[in-house]
Amino acid sequence: MSTPTPPSAGPTSPRPTPADVAAAARTLGAWLPPTPLQRNDRLSAALGLDVWLKREDLQPVRSYKVRGAAHLISGLTATERERGVTCASAGNHAQGVALACARAGVRGRVHLPRTTPRQKRERIAALGGDLVDVVIGGDTYDDAAAASRAYAAASGATPVPAFDDPRTIAGQATVGTELLAQVADLDGVLPAAVVVPVGGGGLLAGLCVSLGGTDTPIELVGVEPAGAASMAAALAAGGPVDLATLDGFVDGAAVRRVGVHTHALVAAHRPVLDAVPEGLVCVEMLDLYGADGVIAEPAGALATAGLRQQAARLRAVHGEGARVVAIVSGGNNDVSRYDEVVERALVHEGLKHYFLVEFPQEPGALRRFLDDVLGPDDDITLFEYVKRSNRETGPALVGIELQHAEDLVGLRTRMAESSLRVEPVPPDSPLFRFVM
Repeated sequence: MSTPTPPSAGPTSPRPTPADVAAAARTLGAWLPPTPLQRNDRLSAALGLDVWLKREDLQPVRSYKVRGAAHLISGLTATERERGVTCASAGNHAQGVALACARAGVRGRVHLPRTTPRQKRERIAALGGDLVDVVIGGDTYDDAAAASRAYAAASGATPVPAFDDPRTIAGQATVGTELLAQVADLDGVLPAAVVVPVGGGGLLAGLCVSLGGTDTPIELVGVEPAGAASMAAALAAGGPVDLATLDGFVDGAAVRRVGVHTHALVAAHRPVLDAVPEGLVCVEMLDLYGADGVIAEPAGALATAGLRQQAARLRAVHGEGARVVAIVSGGNNDVSRYDEVVERALVHEGLKHYFLVEFPQEPGALRRFLDDVLGPDDDITLFEYVKRSNRETGPALVGIELQHAEDLVGLRTRMAESSLRVEPVPPDSPLFRFVM
């Protein structure tokens, strides 16, 4: 029996046109309700801008990814529908594929890396029902993508790329089409800038098409995780390249290599790109939840975190009070990760620090540390001996949470004045990554 020939991944042109996006918007209008555009008072007051949030986290699958998946699957031929589809995803794209398969009656197979949160895995299974098989393997999105490609080659299933396909890009571009319509209904004032999360680049590339040609120029600002800035690397190299290292914390945007199609569109438009520390993403996740009641996953908070980092430049370029839209791209957060989110946020804000402290093996040593070194509002959050082979001293890993970041100066001064040998554990050390 011969191996089925996999179908084409779609048009070879890397540039879907505004007409393609308009057609996608008409198709998706029957599939998906518009997501809200909401003013955010917290960020507006804090940043001196008129900040609005495009709530893609309120999609039926809690992510904009359903747009690209639904657009591609809705256009399958009868033969392609018979063979089914396959995709790789960090979780959100797979949910979009699962929903589209269920609504279109098309069989699907989704490949997820082992890092995909359980909450996303369960949602994919629930959305797809009996029509969708979930396969978990590999440590990164790229591992899942390789498995999906192998399955497509063996079975003839149509690949549904998470970002690198003109049809996917055209679907994601409808975020911009919808945004323009909502602004027109509101007061007709276009945003000076739209801040966009960037992983593989599908959303940013799509917005280059749907927002890049408006009469009043809209500045696009693409925000990548600092540990996964693959679009910036591609632009610097003149084409997609593999990142040597990848921080997978912002799992919805942790892509080692951006797409050929997405890079071409972004390179042609040249939006502003910025990389934000994962710790700032965590700070913004907590603020979105605590102040705004918005449950955002790390990638979902990427744009508003980037907006905080870009605010001074945006005010300088566009003026105080300029209208800015940030896209909250996803709300599929695994609540079991909140301990890590809080930890990263505290470290980023300078409120959490770790030290190796050599305590003399004698009565009262710990009491002297508490009385003479620790400040009245400092709190020990971790105390663990790391070695007990020396009879004279015992090194301990100590985590300390401060009330104010500036309290660190006094703490370090008291440590230096004590008889203890104290070594800070820097955030980029292997030991620090262990406690995180």
